[in-house]
Amino acid sequence: MAGYISADSHVTEPFELYAERVDAPFRDRVPRIVIRDGWRTLHAEGIAPRKLMTASELDLAVVGGPDLEQRRREQESDGVAGEVVFPNWALTTAFVGDPALQIQLSRAYNDWARETLSAEHRTLPVAMIPMIDVQAAVAEAQRVAALGMRALSLPSRVEGVDYNSPVFHPFWASASELGLPLTFHSGTGYDPRLSHGPGAHVLNYVLAAQFDGPRVLLALAAGGVLDRFPELRVVVVETGASWLAWVMTQADEIYADHAMYARSALSAKPSDFIRRQCHATFMVDPVAVRNRDVTGVGCLLWGNDYPHPEGTWPHSAQSATAQFAGVPEEEMAAIMGGNAARVFGFDPARLAA
Repeated sequence: MAGYISADSHVTEPFELYAERVDAPFRDRVPRIVIRDGWRTLHAEGIAPRKLMTASELDLAVVGGPDLEQRRREQESDGVAGEVVFPNWALTTAFVGDPALQIQLSRAYNDWARETLSAEHRTLPVAMIPMIDVQAAVAEAQRVAALGMRALSLPSRVEGVDYNSPVFHPFWASASELGLPLTFHSGTGYDPRLSHGPGAHVLNYVLAAQFDGPRVLLALAAGGVLDRFPELRVVVVETGASWLAWVMTQADEIYADHAMYARSALSAKPSDFIRRQCHATFMVDPVAVRNRDVTGVGCLLWGNDYPHPEGTWPHSAQSATAQFAGVPEEEMAAIMGGNAARVFGFDPARLAA
């Protein structure tokens, strides 16, 4: 394989883009960073203030900014030839709070990302699509598709409603026609800091952020959405994937055992829809790799989470060697890049050039 494809990378977008690009009535409501007690703290509507890092830590951090040449150098040093790029700030702020503000922030980011990141074929920026206003979501998805963006990012949770609700059917119908993959990044659409106290960082990451993967896939598969809209392609991002075999096997058993309670029958088992239309990304998840005989290889995507410190960058090759020990080369190549090329439309020959 000429190089990996990271299905989960990030860009640190400049904060000022929001004040510069939203409509005038919203400019005093955009997210901002406040320095307090030496800490850079994120303030945004809909979430509690979030500590980021100290100013001195920022000086030493790998920012993962929008400079395409720098991104290419740093990703190539990690063996990555192509990347699917999610924002840093917009993931946290554009899917919570006032629906009108969500659309404003998302449009601002989408336009900036298209203008800034789309010139390099190795870099695929994902467009943000808030879902609390379905008609506005349809309009924004159609707008960014017309601009040439190649993937959409939806919140993992929408306040007060799950994705199996018929209220979303107009969006699924429009997305099917557009043919763009739908991504759901973990921890989005709500504040994932649900637990506090000792061990909260583990509880929140596993039972809030990573558990977004099963929530989304089950709502869509068991809820009949994927049966009704077979053209949809779904990717849950930074959720890990070791839960995937559990969800697929248990969903099938429970669906069969409780068929008398179902409001409508599916044309196949829930796992068949997941295997056909869904994918989950992971950084380090050897259990997911071992479970590929249950899930299938095609459901698994890898990402290095560049430039985040919890990711595998810049040591992805070493990480891959360890978690893919004994795995056939063609299966490793599919998970580390081939599947992502198929889902997101990368040209492997062009990436290798």
